[in-house]
Amino acid sequence: MLKGYIHSLESFGSVDGPGVRYIIFFSGCPMRCQFCHNPDTWVMKDGTEYTADELLEKAIRYRAYWGDKGGITVSGGEPLMQIDFLIELFKKAKAMNINTCIDTSGAPYSTSEPFASKFKELMKYTDLVMLDIKHIDEEGHKILTKCSNKNILAMAEYLSEIGKDMWIRHVLVPERNDTDEYLTRLADFIDTLKTVKKVEVLPYHTLGVHKWQTLGIPYELEGIDPPTKERIENANKILKTDSYKVEL
Repeated sequence: MLKGYIHSLESFGSVDGPGVRYIIFFSGCPMRCQFCHNPDTWVMKDGTEYTADELLEKAIRYRAYWGDKGGITVSGGEPLMQIDFLIELFKKAKAMNINTCIDTSGAPYSTSEPFASKFKELMKYTDLVMLDIKHIDEEGHKILTKCSNKNILAMAEYLSEIGKDMWIRHVLVPERNDTDEYLTRLADFIDTLKTVKKVEVLPYHTLGVHKWQTLGIPYELEGIDPPTKERIENANKILKTDSYKVEL
């Protein structure tokens, strides 16, 4: 029986997709983002094993609170690392008429097989993709996450091509990705996408630093403060976040 490795569960998520949502945090992530506030999700097998049925049984207890727009969001960690399990989970969720959302970095995305066919199948059962674009610049992205962004941008383009609704999220990190040049390049890229329903600027914060310390991992953004109110407003202006009106 197929099982997934799950880090944690949240019953009443209000910021991870439309409406009130049941959030399933998957274990395992290929990225090593310098600003990560959940480094305890990096190792997949540190998670608790669940079947899709077990997760859905837990989730539907809260269905009365979801209303017309709520549902299930999978986050992480990186849920696409467990794509076989995710397909089964979402296929069963859609059979129960549950709204489904993926919060992803896009890092595992590939146009090569077998991933490409599996991703195409997954999209049949996915209502919304919340895609985190960490950095628009390839070299800057490698510094910030230890990974390339080429496949991530390709994923955004693919979602646009197939007509899949997207929310774009961007963590604003001083001294990394908050220059006007980078923000303008990101805005120009988003403008090429046809299915973006919302753009969010998420200010970098240091609330997860204690987890790095507990795990004994050196924190690479030591001494970098969260962005100022002015820089957050600047990012919102350049990325035109006010122009996306989404009913929550």
